[in-house]
Amino acid sequence: MDYTQKNSDALVDMIDIHKYFGSVQVLRGIDFHVDRQEIVGLLGDNGAGKSTLIKVLTGFHTPTKGQIFFDNVEVDIDSPHTARELGIETVYQDLALVPLMSIARNFWLGQEPTYNIGPFKFIDKKKMGEESIAALRDVGIHIRDPEEVVGTMSGGERQSIAIGRAVYFGQKLLILDEPTSALSVGETQKVLDYTIAAKEKGMSVIFITHNIRHVYEVADRFTIIERGRKLGDFYKTEVSEQEVADMIVTGQVPERLRLYGVEEGGD
Repeated sequence: MDYTQKNSDALVDMIDIHKYFGSVQVLRGIDFHVDRQEIVGLLGDNGAGKSTLIKVLTGFHTPTKGQIFFDNVEVDIDSPHTARELGIETVYQDLALVPLMSIARNFWLGQEPTYNIGPFKFIDKKKMGEESIAALRDVGIHIRDPEEVVGTMSGGERQSIAIGRAVYFGQKLLILDEPTSALSVGETQKVLDYTIAAKEKGMSVIFITHNIRHVYEVADRFTIIERGRKLGDFYKTEVSEQEVADMIVTGQVPERLRLYGVEEGGD
């Protein structure tokens, strides 16, 4: 399959993306796409360019060169706010949760529902509690009390809240940045289950991780980046877990896979 052409079936289509920081070229003509209701594992060693590519997609960085299409419309994603308006939500490693606030307050942070009494506006705490419980339940997350303080929860429970919030507000694309980092085996499995649940609700997912075993369990396809270039795109049916790991380490595409991927060093 030729991945360098604009894909009309893609939710996200990033074409010939370059990014310079001064004289340092971090991204070198990357083509990256995510189809509708697809989970893509975005993989590469440290410094490969994964985070920079995602920050271009989410409006933290402006590409030096290249085009981005979202829902078949060329877009200029100039801020995280613009990305969120398009339906893109990202769960970062630090989760962006406030430990001293409740689950409900964290769930609605910055988007709190309100009601008016005369000229005065009040936060609708009842709606916040009820809808956060219902929204989290929709992706398999069952919470005891929406007023529970997030700081008392485990790392896996916090990750669950962050993912549930992103699924609720994201609508179209969920980006998970190292979502299973530092989690127990049980908590990791729950996060993987929530990832599948997001896809089943109609979302696309970009799953960024160093743990090949975790992403291999849930991803439909893998995009491997090496030193700012795309090494290749591979469907799970085409490639083994060990071959994915070997490509990340060596930067080489096995001969039998070069029909599916992009030749090493190709733009």
